[in-house]
Amino acid sequence: MSRPVIVVNRLDAERLQRLIDNASPKDAAVAEALEVELERAEVVDPTEIPADVVSMNSQVRFTELSRDTQLTRTLVYPHALADTPEGLSVMAPVGAALLGIKAGEVIDWSLPDGRRIQLRVDAVLWQPEAAKQYHR
Repeated sequence: MSRPVIVVNRLDAERLQRLIDNASPKDAAVAEALEVELERAEVVDPTEIPADVVSMNSQVRFTELSRDTQLTRTLVYPHALADTPEGLSVMAPVGAALLGIKAGEVIDWSLPDGRRIQLRVDAVLWQPEAAKQYHR
C-alpha cells in the first residue's frame, strides 16, 4: 500500500484523536485506519501547514484513479456534514485517506469491504490554514 508522507496540524490532530477515541462501533474500521495515519503523520503548528496539503475543512479536487472519476469535496468532521454542501466526512474511508496528502500525490487505500482504491489529490482549492481561518 503506497503511503505518502502526511502533514496534519496540531489542532486537527487533537480533535481527530478525540473523534477516534469516541468512535462508534460502525466507524471502528475507519477510526483505526485514521489513527494509524495520525501516528505516522508529521504534526505541525497550523501556521506551518503547506498550502497544498489537505487539512480539515479544505476543499479538495481529487480523482479516484480506478474509475477515472474526479470529485470536488470539502473534508469535514462528521458533525459538520449536514451543513456542508459537497462535504466528505473524515470518518468516511475516502475522507480518512485524503487527510494530510499533498496535491499531486497518490494514495492506495483499503476500504472496509476489502476493496482497494487509489486516490490522487489534483488540487487543494481552499484551505483554512492558508486563509488564516484556523481555530485555536
